[in-house]
Amino acid sequence: MRNEHWGLDWPTPSWIIKRPLVISELAMSDPQDISTPEAEHQIPISGPCQVIEQGSTRYTLLGTAHVSAESADDVRKLIQSGRFDAVAIELCSSRYQSLVDPDAMANMDLFEILRRGKAGMVAASLALGAFQQRVAEQSGIQPGAEMRAAVDETESANLPLLLIDRDVGVTLKRVYANVPWWQRFSIFSGLLGSVMSRQKISSEDIERLKEGDVLESTFNEFAEQSESLYIPLIRERDRYMSLRIAEETPNQRYRNVLVIVGAGHLKGLGEHLNETRPDHPGHERESLERTPPRSRLWKLAPWLITVLVLAGFAIGFSRNTDLGWQLVGDWFLINGVLSALGTAIALAHPVTIVATFFAAPLTSLNPTIGAGFVAAGVELFMRKPKVRDFSTLRHDVTSPRGWWRNRVSRTLLVFLMATLGSAAGTWVAGFRIAGALFGG
Repeated sequence: MRNEHWGLDWPTPSWIIKRPLVISELAMSDPQDISTPEAEHQIPISGPCQVIEQGSTRYTLLGTAHVSAESADDVRKLIQSGRFDAVAIELCSSRYQSLVDPDAMANMDLFEILRRGKAGMVAASLALGAFQQRVAEQSGIQPGAEMRAAVDETESANLPLLLIDRDVGVTLKRVYANVPWWQRFSIFSGLLGSVMSRQKISSEDIERLKEGDVLESTFNEFAEQSESLYIPLIRERDRYMSLRIAEETPNQRYRNVLVIVGAGHLKGLGEHLNETRPDHPGHERESLERTPPRSRLWKLAPWLITVLVLAGFAIGFSRNTDLGWQLVGDWFLINGVLSALGTAIALAHPVTIVATFFAAPLTSLNPTIGAGFVAAGVELFMRKPKVRDFSTLRHDVTSPRGWWRNRVSRTLLVFLMATLGSAAGTWVAGFRIAGALFGG
């Protein structure tokens, strides 16, 4: 999928079968032939499919399009056939809850999200969701309809539903930790561009998006160019889902399992399932859930900056009292103005802007608390989100104006803009202090 604002390119994988497939009684008994036309009781499906046997369990892997009415129909046909005693789907527990309870966001504790440093993650999720909503509104097809169909049909058939995908938050964290800083900026810019864009999504873009979910499509161009991004986004998830399947389907528990995944995962997942089943899948699965720890340098950097700034003040006062006060004034003015400017761009409450101006220079010298947290906390106090802000959040974030109008998304913007402003102020003021002391 190519988009002027996203800069994305989602090519058609060569292994995806382009003709309609048929799963039949004969096909179920012969994994090498899943489209035998002469078999009885054929079930025509539109998507790619693969059948794999592991011990006494047969897995039917259905590759779906996440924006496709045909894929949802395929899911219904297969589950209603009565041939499966369990269904596994490419969802984690958090995405499952969002699917079955779209209003769950109304129960979100925004202050707790800010306190735990998850504002950026929530904002990124909202940006991805905004693109999904735009696709839904323009195509008339709700993204994830095939997963919704799987949930409904398994409930009607009283079948076990297995959630096999890794938590989306863990995947985003591992992606973030695995790429260099310049690529992180590119990813952030792509998300921001998708929010600000008013360009209508073309029917061709929607068709290409059907080959993978929004998360994969968003980062696909980077993944093609970077092994460090491809591994956590695609390869690890293929392996993770195979391990979850191994955990959930030990020998003899189920005979026939329908596995519903995006078409982009069909090849990798199939290769992993064809391997020998791991003896302890839980151990490897847990290793894929760990977030790599931050390097010691990044942990020490905020404290090092604080020490350098305070040392600059001390040197200034030791040379001349007026110089010392000038450096302190520069620090407070530059840091305060840039951070307050960020909150002003986010259209924060005037009290929030003033509070950020005074708080930012102090929080920049205290690595345990950030200017963004203070700014968002004051904004929450002055403009507490109402129930309707949570209920309309998904729709509001589909337009740039909606991000500023909705009190929930605006609070996230206040947090992010105050943080960026304070970071910029720290560097600008720091260089100014260094120039005043050592610039001759």
